[in-house]
Amino acid sequence: MAEHNELGDSGEKAALAFLKEKSYEILATNWRFGSDEIDIIARHNHFLVIVEVKTRSSNYFGEPEVFVTKQKQKFLIRATQNYINQHDINEECRFDIIAIVSKNGKNTIHHIEDAFYPTL
Repeated sequence: MAEHNELGDSGEKAALAFLKEKSYEILATNWRFGSDEIDIIARHNHFLVIVEVKTRSSNYFGEPEVFVTKQKQKFLIRATQNYINQHDINEECRFDIIAIVSKNGKNTIHHIEDAFYPTL
């Protein structure tokens, strides 16, 4: 496996552990609809929580969360609409980002709740 894939996988595992520690109920990981993918789908405090995990080895080029582009947000929103329809979900939904900088085996985790909102 390529090094960047290993970094991403380790970041997603760290994000899952972080969310579980905060009493999030994990519903799905790496859920796909066509070419769109949602890293983590969870439930917390009566919200469906869609989580995009971004892991970087440094913040030299910017914090990891800045790499969740408008295009990526569009893909997440489209996938979320399909997940909600397929699972007949009738809860409020929010989009979070978990930004992780992993240096020398240590993770710095920044959880951004309501990181973005779907636009009309």
